[in-house]
Amino acid sequence: MALWVFGYGSLLWNPGFTPKAKVKACLHDYHRSFCMLSIHHRGSEEDPGLVLALDTRAGGQCTGVAFQVAEEEEADVLAMLRERELVSSAYYEDTVPLITEDGGTIQALAYIISRDHVQYCQFDLEKQAQIIAQAVGGRGPNTEYLFNTADHLNELSIRDDDMDWLAQRVRALQAT
Repeated sequence: MALWVFGYGSLLWNPGFTPKAKVKACLHDYHRSFCMLSIHHRGSEEDPGLVLALDTRAGGQCTGVAFQVAEEEEADVLAMLRERELVSSAYYEDTVPLITEDGGTIQALAYIISRDHVQYCQFDLEKQAQIIAQAVGGRGPNTEYLFNTADHLNELSIRDDDMDWLAQRVRALQAT
């Protein structure tokens, strides 16, 4: 069985591998949310940033991209993803059913937020914008993460009103 990986945030623009195939797909009963404090990649322990996570939401949906991993690269890609995504154990790894654009189903690996983890958070959009506008981590500014994700969602014609609002608000905050 082929290994597929679900990209909904930074994996959209930086999967870390060259996919064998990719297809737009939707995961039901979850949503994309800036609900994880980033203390490594886009912030620090002293000044956390925010990164996206899949968060459970009955009736919700998250549209992203399913990336197929070449069979000969599966072990290396899985090791790389686990090192990258499971750095603080705020995410857990699970296999989820995705519905593709053509109505097919793919079982894909996804990284989902643990709601009982200390890095899980829920802030209103304004607070999210304030945090993202100033945080910087080991992989760069939090703004870069937001802008790259928003741009790629728009390029893929994936509508995310919260992401668009955040990108516009953070740009306004940077201009002041």
